[in-house]
Amino acid sequence: MKNTDRNSVKKILLALTLLLVSTVVSIGINYKYTGVFKIESRKLPIYCVDSKDKKVAITFDVSWGNDNTDKLLDILDKYDVKATFFIVGGWIDQNEDKVSEIKKRGHEIGNHSNKHPDMTKMSRDGIIQDINTCDAKLMKIIGEDTKLFRCPEGAYNNLVIDAAESTNHYCIQWDVDSIDWKENGADIEYNRVMKAVKPGSIILFHNNAKYTPETLPKIIENLKSQGYSFVKAGDLIYKENYKIDLSGKQIQK
Repeated sequence: MKNTDRNSVKKILLALTLLLVSTVVSIGINYKYTGVFKIESRKLPIYCVDSKDKKVAITFDVSWGNDNTDKLLDILDKYDVKATFFIVGGWIDQNEDKVSEIKKRGHEIGNHSNKHPDMTKMSRDGIIQDINTCDAKLMKIIGEDTKLFRCPEGAYNNLVIDAAESTNHYCIQWDVDSIDWKENGADIEYNRVMKAVKPGSIILFHNNAKYTPETLPKIIENLKSQGYSFVKAGDLIYKENYKIDLSGKQIQK
């Protein structure tokens, strides 16, 4: 085959590949590209919600380390804000009274696994067992099943999402990350959040981060002054008739 013929074939294959990828993007389906003509569906958790209303959800991952939960609950009470706490089973074992207090104050509790493993390295049965173990602990304390699940370390693949959804949970990620666990400083964390927030955002904090009790009041005050309201993640997301685009944004059909 002549070089010119080879080049023509390469150009045709490239054009077909680009056309296929652009078609996938245009219809809003999540795919992972694995070759010239081979693609596989990629499932995503909910990173944020497509919303015209200026509503956002504050969420906390609760796992280990220094515990600022009482301070955070008092701050949320002061500003009449309800949040969502994603709790690890190991923390529950040592803090049953605080789990009860979170629920008592009107906040939402989500499942954050039992042992905080990397679920991308686990079997489907192992993932389901871990989620169910955490749920059983919460059921014993608050008397109800959780509806939301957050992957440990935010790590997931199709198997993790499928397994979590099979336990009747919505998988919740975040689009605004305070990265408060790095403890870079109050001003840095405050500015990081404020620059990223938009209607429908899900904001991530941690209950053990040093500066979060300092930055949280300022963030709430500023967002309220801009007309934002705060809702629990379970009240922010759509429960049915939705799709999730390539960025993880949940969109009502």
